Amino acid sequence: MANNQMQPVAGLLLFLNFCMHVIVLGIGGWAVNKAIDHGFIIGPGFELPAHFSPIYFPMGNAATGFFVTFAMLAGVVGVASAIAGINHIRSWHAISLPSAASVAGVAWTLTLLAMGFACKQIDLEIRNARLRTMEAFVIILTVTQLFYIAAIHGGA
Repeated sequence: MANNQMQPVAGLLLFLNFCMHVIVLGIGGWAVNKAIDHGFIIGPGFELPAHFSPIYFPMGNAATGFFVTFAMLAGVVGVASAIAGINHIRSWHAISLPSAASVAGVAWTLTLLAMGFACKQIDLEIRNARLRTMEAFVIILTVTQLFYIAAIHGGA
C-alpha cells in the first residue's frame, strides 16, 4: 500500500478498540453470571413465572438481556477483528486489507446493533452503574470502530 501515513492511526485505533472490546466482554460476563445466579429457578415442583423470558437479567430493564447478548457477540467479533487487524497493520499491503476490513465491518454492524439496544435501555432508564458503563463503551466503540474502518481504507 502506497500510503503509510494512516498506518499509525489505524494501529492506535485498533489497540483502543481491542481494549474497549475486552472491557465490554468483562462487564458482559459479569452481567451474564449475575443473571445465571439470580435468575428463575426451574425444577421439579416449580411453575414457570407468568412473564418468563429466557433472556432475563435481574439488574436492568426489558432491553438488558438483548443489549448484553449482542454487546458480548460484538465484543467477541471485535476481538477477532483486532487479530485480523494486527496482521494487516504488520504487513500493510492490499492483500491483507480484505480480511481485516470484512471482519471489522461485521464487528461494526454488530456493535451498531448493540448500540441500538443500549439506546433503548437508556430510554427505559432502570439500570445500574456497570450497565451504564457498558452502554457508554458500546456507543463509543461504534464510532471508533467506524473510524478504524475508514483508517484502514484510507491507506489503500
